[in-house]
Amino acid sequence: MKKLGIAAALVAAMCLAGATSASAQKLYWTASGQFGPFNIQGLIPTYPDARDIKIPINMWVLDHPKGLVVYDTGNNVAISDGNCQSHWSEGLCGFLQPGQTRADVIDKQLEKLGYKTSDVKVLITSHSHLDHMGNIEMFPDAIHVVQKIELYQAWWPEKFQRGGAHVMGDYDGARDFNYLTLTGDYDLFGDGSVIILSTPGHTLGHQSVKVKLPQTGTVILTQDAIWMEENLEGYVAGLNYSVLDYTNSVQRLKMMRDIEDVPLWFGHSIAQYSKMGEKWYK
Repeated sequence: MKKLGIAAALVAAMCLAGATSASAQKLYWTASGQFGPFNIQGLIPTYPDARDIKIPINMWVLDHPKGLVVYDTGNNVAISDGNCQSHWSEGLCGFLQPGQTRADVIDKQLEKLGYKTSDVKVLITSHSHLDHMGNIEMFPDAIHVVQKIELYQAWWPEKFQRGGAHVMGDYDGARDFNYLTLTGDYDLFGDGSVIILSTPGHTLGHQSVKVKLPQTGTVILTQDAIWMEENLEGYVAGLNYSVLDYTNSVQRLKMMRDIEDVPLWFGHSIAQYSKMGEKWYK
């Protein structure tokens, strides 16, 4: 009986250790500066009320027991401190009005938290637009996790997208990096703590991330699958590759929110960022 009791205790301890390690992580919410002010209808054409807004360019740093993870790298460093037209087109600079300082760039954000770019084991890219894939060339030693179709979208964008939301100079030097290319959802560390969710529509291979935290609980980082609260009110975001796929992805995330009781942390909500940004979540 004693042997059985000891064995049961060991099994319970092992299960507890496994459960703890699966969520023993912390998540930092930061931003690569902000865009704006500009008319919300420039982003959401169906929105009925014209008003000027600013939006954050959200990035995430995840300190996980199995390695440091970055989710999106923001705007390219070249546009910092008012130098937008040295790297982006005049039209983009004029509309978006990026307010990024050098201190906002992902390498400086990592330094602020006590890390270096070389410490990053995994870089997850939500999609290949200029405000999300801008600095992947800073991470030549990381494993880059991206939907396979999104790489094709990035390196061979349709003509109407070139020079717009895709700035190929951001990532042309990253063609020989190490890529884990996906074709759907993926359990990053095999323990349920970081789940990559395929959420196409904004681009062909957009992906969101579900993160399990020990104190905060589970959260979903939508990035551009859902820009902001107005999208959940039924107003479709602009600049979508497929409105049908976009709508299906929004619906999927809403159902996950409601069924699993999981909050959605949007890609460009100034209301959320003002309240919750620049903080660690454990």
